[in-house]
Amino acid sequence: MATMRKDFSIACLVILTISSIAFASEISSDFNLIEIAEKNYVHIGKHASIEAEKNDDIANIGFIVGDTCVAVIDTGGSINIGRKLKKSIRKITKKPICYVINTHIHYDHILGNKSFAEENPDFVGHKNLRDAINQNKKFFLSQFKKNLSKDAEESDIISPNILIEKSTKLELGNRILTLIPFPTSHSHNDIVVIDEKTKTLWAGDLIFRERIPSLTGSLKGWLKTIEKLKTLDTKLVIPGHGKVASSLEVALKQQEEYFKILLNKTREAIAEGKFINEAVEHIDKENKLKWLLHDYQHSTNVSKTYTELEWE
Repeated sequence: MATMRKDFSIACLVILTISSIAFASEISSDFNLIEIAEKNYVHIGKHASIEAEKNDDIANIGFIVGDTCVAVIDTGGSINIGRKLKKSIRKITKKPICYVINTHIHYDHILGNKSFAEENPDFVGHKNLRDAINQNKKFFLSQFKKNLSKDAEESDIISPNILIEKSTKLELGNRILTLIPFPTSHSHNDIVVIDEKTKTLWAGDLIFRERIPSLTGSLKGWLKTIEKLKTLDTKLVIPGHGKVASSLEVALKQQEEYFKILLNKTREAIAEGKFINEAVEHIDKENKLKWLLHDYQHSTNVSKTYTELEWE
């Protein structure tokens, strides 16, 4: 397969400090776009809170180029970020965008979908994603109005027309993607994408690095999902947030340790008769694992875990 590097000039080669990964091609310094594996391009999001002024660019998003067409994986937290991503794609290839894959419902992964609508791709997501987006359109319009167009309507928040119920393969032309849906974990509609040619795993928010995980689904479900992720045949892992990792072991280590602290310490607190506010006040307040945004997210994670475990 002819390399896409014939279609554009590479700005420079940079040493990328991502676990044991040695080199990657930096395609666009203005949009932080890196070819992390052959024909796999990722934009690394910033570590900022949802309330931050620039909250639209916090997720890792990107695309994979096949011989026939392109698959986009998450579109960012605003129409503007979606447009920047599409512009980056068009600097690299003129091939049609056949799929826009959303790894789950959260705004920082889906609000850029509208930017790709005129390309007429199939929008792809977990079997539960369409209903979840349709039920939350008013919420997105009220909470993230500035991330959309001035006259945005519910129709501008695009839900999938292809729903993934089981492991499914998509063909891009000499490049097969495997999409795997999971039960409730980070959210209620998580999927991952594997580029079979390079064994690159796009994990969405099932994996966080550097930035503290955000628990909105089920801690016990997420721990079970981690065990399933460990069985996947992958060489490179792109998390939903944070640095790319050279293996699943590297990608999951800190997150799994944190979840076990949440699980065990919350069970202890419940057994000792502590109220939820007492659990929030004491469990891992010192931020043992040195997560970014710990003070912003951790108390919510403890509250969610306490509620889940209280009547187990």
